[in-house]
Amino acid sequence: MQIERVDLIQLKIPMTGHFETSYYRRYESDKLILKFYTPDHVAWTECVAGAIPGYSYETINTARVILKEHFLPLIIGRDLDGPEDFWPLFGRFRGHSMTKASVENALWIFKALEEDISLAKLLGNRKDRVISGVSIGIQDTSEDLVRLAAEYLEKGYPKIKMKIKPGTDLERVDAMRSAFPDIKLMVDANNAYSLEDLETLRELDRYNLLMIEQPLEYEDVHDHAKLQAMMQTPICLDESIQGPYFARLAAETSACRIINIKQGRVAGLAKAREIHDLCREAGIGVWCGGMFETGIGRALILALAGLDNFIYPSDISASDRYYHRDIVDPEFTLNPDGTIDVPRGPGLGVEVNEKVLEDYTVAREVIRFKP
Repeated sequence: MQIERVDLIQLKIPMTGHFETSYYRRYESDKLILKFYTPDHVAWTECVAGAIPGYSYETINTARVILKEHFLPLIIGRDLDGPEDFWPLFGRFRGHSMTKASVENALWIFKALEEDISLAKLLGNRKDRVISGVSIGIQDTSEDLVRLAAEYLEKGYPKIKMKIKPGTDLERVDAMRSAFPDIKLMVDANNAYSLEDLETLRELDRYNLLMIEQPLEYEDVHDHAKLQAMMQTPICLDESIQGPYFARLAAETSACRIINIKQGRVAGLAKAREIHDLCREAGIGVWCGGMFETGIGRALILALAGLDNFIYPSDISASDRYYHRDIVDPEFTLNPDGTIDVPRGPGLGVEVNEKVLEDYTVAREVIRFKP
């Protein structure tokens, strides 16, 4: 394959409602979409970096600069066999995992298109459906939280993840468990706590939670190991797992019992699959988290999330969870059994609706091969 051109397309998409974490509250989603061209195929990818350096130091603006000045010149016009060529070329660059993933993903998609198979099949995903779940941001009141959760449960979502932070934690969890004593419920702290909050964190053991996700610092493994030894509730690590080394470190120190694999966070599908395999060997179950992906990114993580050690419900929800109109056809919908279909067409298995894409576009730039 030889990539001749890449379009960088920035979107601003209104969300169906606000979403608040311990970082900030958002009402719209800023997205960077990449459209890669070879003589025979087009591949769409999505950089999951956000507008501000909250979840990660990466942002859409840093991604654009790194792509234009360093990453895309390295691959445009070069003869490539497939994703196996990515790390020999990009391994010398430090950081910028989300930006790397947006390029690495394209090589996987082109490989699938060349073989006329789905990305899911290329990755070894044999499942047609993935168990879904829904993430609920911090609400203004416990009543608002319970009401919103009831709406999603009524739609058929089998797992609820609720965001928490100091001051909106035990009361909210208690309200949810009182209203829904038997549902699969987990909490996500987005590194809002420290070991000084041990009393509050240990109180969460009373609520039969599926897991507590990333309660401590985003770079931490050591203190999570201390905390897990003092809690019954499984700890799930997210931000701390920046790559396979950190997954191995977490396993060897018993810092968690579950890991959330976000392929954008770990620099792409090859590293995500490596972490999946490492966790399987260590007896750590994994699940697939989301990053407010459009249908492009959603199709890609569905292809990943059917590997056999993804044993917990994902955060991959229907398109209408976040967006009034997604940018792909068909849009993703929730099945009656609480699952989302894995696309099985060639490549990503979905088509980008370029009219809808254009409606959301706020900037576009073309990067071409210069002989």
